[in-house]
Amino acid sequence: MIALLGLGMVTVFLYLVMSKRLSPMVSLIAVPAVFALVGGFAPDLGDMITDGITSVAPTAAMLLFAILYFGIMIDAGLFDPIARGVVRLTRNDPLRLIVGTVALVALVSLDGDGTTTFMITVSALLPIYRRLGVSPVIMTGLACLTNAILNVVPWGGPAARAASALRLDPQQLFVPMIPALLAGLATVFVLAYVLGQRERIRLRTAAPALVGAGGSDDVAPTSYSGSADFDVLAPDRESLRPKLYWFNAGLTIALLTALIIGVLPISVLFMIGCALALIVNYPRLEQQRDRIASHADSVVAVVAMVFAAAVFTGVLSGTGMIEQMAQYLLTAMPDALFPFFSVIVAVLSVPFTFFMSNDAFYFGVMPILAEAGAQHGISAMEIARASLLGQPIHMLSPLVPAMYVLIGLAKVDLGDHHRFAIKWALLVCAVVIGSGLALGLISIH
Repeated sequence: MIALLGLGMVTVFLYLVMSKRLSPMVSLIAVPAVFALVGGFAPDLGDMITDGITSVAPTAAMLLFAILYFGIMIDAGLFDPIARGVVRLTRNDPLRLIVGTVALVALVSLDGDGTTTFMITVSALLPIYRRLGVSPVIMTGLACLTNAILNVVPWGGPAARAASALRLDPQQLFVPMIPALLAGLATVFVLAYVLGQRERIRLRTAAPALVGAGGSDDVAPTSYSGSADFDVLAPDRESLRPKLYWFNAGLTIALLTALIIGVLPISVLFMIGCALALIVNYPRLEQQRDRIASHADSVVAVVAMVFAAAVFTGVLSGTGMIEQMAQYLLTAMPDALFPFFSVIVAVLSVPFTFFMSNDAFYFGVMPILAEAGAQHGISAMEIARASLLGQPIHMLSPLVPAMYVLIGLAKVDLGDHHRFAIKWALLVCAVVIGSGLALGLISIH
């Protein structure tokens, strides 16, 4: 009976989220609360939710201060020279432009926010794509692939959700995955190089006077000028701090190095980094208030989601629903498949993260998979990493709002975008999953 109750709870949650009847945050709170009451768990509901909130508090703190930190770095202009440098280095050469697109998206994606990354990329590079006659579909497709890989950073969406759902340390979850993610990123760079070579040949044949010969100076390099439609990289914005560029760059490098080494918990590192960034860049109280307020929408949305997820996972665990559902999954699955269970989860994460939102998959499905794996001796950490290996396709999902921002700004048709990008996303997913298997992130037991 408890298993059926849990299955009903997950099904109703998935339906409400995927049909957009309720927002994910409201669904994460309301659905488990109602099902707990129906199941007769009202006296224990408070304790279950409190336990869930306690377990995700470090993840929520990490997300809050990481989003603030990278938002402050963007405001202060840390990424502006990178964007301008990419534009200058293209030198009207399609190959340089396409490879530079991947480099720019990879760097800016460190903020964990796809929308901001896409706004910066389009505002910096779309005018050059148009002038050279390179299809913006290449830009949007490669931007989605690159951002999806970098979005697995602990302060990005999927890793934070996986850590919250299974009550794992985001730092321990992420750091061993870096080589597999780098393999995926390298694949995107190789793809960009191949596409760039193809575009260079095509455009030389079609309009040789418009295309620089790979670094020749027959066409003057383009200087950066932001599109009038965007102000993300506006060169005269009040928040810029050009004199503090090297301080901000050094602070960011030191912060990321300390994160990988594990000097302090990741939430503590971002708290300290955020405080230092505000004190040095915006020393006056009103300036600090303005910077914090400018990022309040994204911070509140993400942190509220994590605490809402604590209600869902707290009820799933506290009522015993998840154990019962996992037991049924174990009964239904042939024993011969369980040695490959983490590999199966990695493969399933590809369609799941495309057709489902991250909220639905990581809060509704993955805990069941993790409990089933645990009953067969597979750790929750391995299942969480397996579930993240299919992420390179997620940014192409029709459920991702940032993708619509990207194709809207670039004026690219959704069908064209998908026809170009999905096949390459599947290739990158295969590389990341294969690398994860080779590195022992997932294994055959």
